[in-house]
Amino acid sequence: MFDSLSYRWRRLRGSDRYAECLRVLLALGGAVAWCFGTGRSGDLVSILLGVIACALAETEDHWRNRLTTLLMTLVCFAVSSFAVQWLFPYPLLFAIGLPLSTFVLVMLGAASERYATVAGAALLLAVYTMIGADQAGASAEPWRQPLLLLAGAAWYGALSLLWSVLAPQQALRLSLARLFDALADVLDGKAALFTPVHGVDREALQLSLAMQNERVVEALNDTRLVLLDRIGSRRPRGTTAIRLQQYFMAQDIHERISSSHYPYDALAEALFHSDMLFRCEHLLRLEARTCRQRADALRFRTRAPVNDNSASVEDLHGALDALREQTHPPAAHLLRSLEALVRNLSDIHRQLAGESPVALPLTGDESALQNPAPQSLTEAWERIRMQLTPRSFRFRHALRLAIALLVGYGVLHLVHPRNGYWILLTTLLVCQPSYGATRLRLVQRVAGTVIGLLLGWVTLRLVPFGPWQVPLIVASGVAFFATRLRRYPTATASITLFVVLCFNQVGSGYDVMWPRLLDTLIGAVIAALAMRLILPDWQGRRFDDVLADMVRSDARYLAHIVAQYASGRRDDLGYRIARRDAHNANATLSTVLTNMLREPGGHRRGTEMLLRFLAAAHTLLGQLSTLGVHRQTIVSAPARDVVTQAGALTVHALEQLADALAGGLNAIPAADDEALHAALVVQERDDTARLVLGQLAQVLAQRDRLATLANALHER
Repeated sequence: MFDSLSYRWRRLRGSDRYAECLRVLLALGGAVAWCFGTGRSGDLVSILLGVIACALAETEDHWRNRLTTLLMTLVCFAVSSFAVQWLFPYPLLFAIGLPLSTFVLVMLGAASERYATVAGAALLLAVYTMIGADQAGASAEPWRQPLLLLAGAAWYGALSLLWSVLAPQQALRLSLARLFDALADVLDGKAALFTPVHGVDREALQLSLAMQNERVVEALNDTRLVLLDRIGSRRPRGTTAIRLQQYFMAQDIHERISSSHYPYDALAEALFHSDMLFRCEHLLRLEARTCRQRADALRFRTRAPVNDNSASVEDLHGALDALREQTHPPAAHLLRSLEALVRNLSDIHRQLAGESPVALPLTGDESALQNPAPQSLTEAWERIRMQLTPRSFRFRHALRLAIALLVGYGVLHLVHPRNGYWILLTTLLVCQPSYGATRLRLVQRVAGTVIGLLLGWVTLRLVPFGPWQVPLIVASGVAFFATRLRRYPTATASITLFVVLCFNQVGSGYDVMWPRLLDTLIGAVIAALAMRLILPDWQGRRFDDVLADMVRSDARYLAHIVAQYASGRRDDLGYRIARRDAHNANATLSTVLTNMLREPGGHRRGTEMLLRFLAAAHTLLGQLSTLGVHRQTIVSAPARDVVTQAGALTVHALEQLADALAGGLNAIPAADDEALHAALVVQERDDTARLVLGQLAQVLAQRDRLATLANALHER
C-alpha cells in the first residue's frame, strides 16, 4: 500500500500540471487566509479573480524574462481594469470603448504568443472588473476593485517569480518529457504500420500517425521556446547544454521516425512470409518504451535507463542477411530500401542508447535556435500590420469578438443589468477563431456550467456556513487549473463551483446561480450567432492556401536536403528551419482538416476525400524525411550531378503544384518526370545515388496523387 502511495505521489510530482496547481494552491490559500484573518471577507472575490487572471497569463519563462512579463502583465491589467471602472457609469462611452479595446488586444496577439497570452488575460480581467463593479454597486470607491484585482495578480506573480528562481530548470525538464512522450506515441503508431497481417487499413493508420505527429511538432516548438528563454544570447553550458543536446537528439529521432522508405502495403505484400516486418515492429515498440522511460527520468530527475535493445537490433540485421541469402531474394530496389530502413532503425537505437551516429554540436550555426519573438517594436508592429486585412483569420476573429461583446453588452442591459456580466464572460470564452472550436467550446461550457451549479447547490445545502466552504473554494480553483487544458467541461464545472462559493462569502451564493445559468446560455447563443454571421471563417475558404503553403514548404525542405548530398550533411539553422516549416505546415493542414470536419455540411468538402488527402500529405512528408535521414556526400561526380538534376526537377514539380493550388486552378497538371525516369536507368555504382533517385520517384508519384485529390476536391 505504501509503495503504491509513494508511486502515486511521484507521478503527481512529475505531472505537467503539478507546479502550476501548487502555485495556485498557495496563492488562493494565502489570499483566503489574509482576507479572513484581517476581517476583509468582502474583498475575497476580487482578490481571487486577480489571482486567476494572472495565473492564466503566466508563461514558462526564466525568472529574468518572467519579471519583465509580470511587469508588462500588471501594466496591461491596470490599464484594462481602471478603464473599465472609470467608464462603467457611462454606458454609451463603455459601449464605444469595449469593442475598440477588444479589437486592439486581440490584434496585439499577432506580435507573438506571449503578447497573445497577456492580451487574452487582460480581456478576462476587464470582464472580472465589470463583475466586481456590478456586485459592489455605485457606492463603492472607483479605485477599490481595480486595486484588489491587481493585488491578487501581483500576489500570484510574486509566487510565480519566486518559483522560477528556485526551480529554473523545471519547465525545461517537463517540456522535454512531453516531447519524448509524444515521440513514443509516434513510434508506437509507426510500429502498427509494420504489422504483417493482411487487411490492415494502413491509410487509417497514416491518419492517426498524422495526428500524433502534430503533437510532436507542437512539443518541439514549445521546447524550443523554453530553451531560447533559458539560453538567450549566451553560450549554453551546464544543465542547459545537456538539455539542448537532448532537444537536438529528439529532433533527429523525429526526422528518422517520420521517414517512409517504401510503400507499406507493398512492403507487407512482398515480405509477408518473412519475419522482417515483425522484427521492425518489435524494435519500434521497444524504442517507444525507451522514450517513455526517458520522459519519466526527466520528470522524476532520475538517471535514464540503459537502452538494452541491442539484441533486437542484431536480430533485425540477421533477418535482413537472411533475405539477401535466399535463393530468390527480393528485388534490388526493395533490398536497398530495406537496408536503409534497418540502418535508420539502428541509428534511432544508438541515439537513445547515447551512442549518437550524428554529431550534435553546441557551437556555431548548427546549435543556433531561431527566435520567433519580435526583436524590436518595429518588427512587432510590422507583424500586426500584416494581419490588418479581412483575409487574416486573426483580424476576422478580433472583429467578430468585438461585435459579439458589444451585442452582449446591449443584451445584458435589456435582460437584467444586475448580475448580467456573465454574458460577456461566456461570449469571450466561447467565441473561438474557428467554427469547430466554437461549437465544441459551447457544448463544453454549457454542460460544465450546469454540473457546476448543481454541485454548488448541493454544497450550499450541505455546508451552509462560509468558513467551512473555504477549503472547497481553494480546491475548486486548483481543480480548474488542473483540468483546463485537457478536460474543459470539468474545468468549467470547477470554476462555476468556485464562483458560487466565493459569492456565498458575501451572502449572494444562491442569488448568483440563476443569473450564471441564464447568462451562460445567452452568451453561448451570442457567440454561436457571431461565428455564423460575422465574417465566418470557414476552413474551406483557406484550404487551398494552407495546402499551397504545405507543398511550398515541402519543396524548400527538399531543396535543402538535395543540396547536402553535394556538400555534405549539416544540421545547420537553415536546414532545421526548413524541416520545421515543413512539419509545421503539415500540422497546420491537419488542424484545418479537423476543423473542416466539424463545420456544417454545406461548408465542408467530401469527408473521405479530406482524410485521404491528409494521409497522402503525411506520406509525402515521410518520403522527404527519408531523404533527410540519409544525407551524405555522394562521392561519384556523375552520380552527384544526376541527383542534383533530379532533385531540382522534383523541387520544381512541387513548386508548380503549390502555385497551381494558390491560384485556385481547377486542373492541376501532372509532373513532367521523364528526366527523372531517365536518371533512374543510369547505371551508377553509388548506392546512395540509387536510393535517392528511388525516393525522388516516390515523391513525384505522391505529388501526382496529391494533385489528383486536389482536382477531385475542386470539382466538389
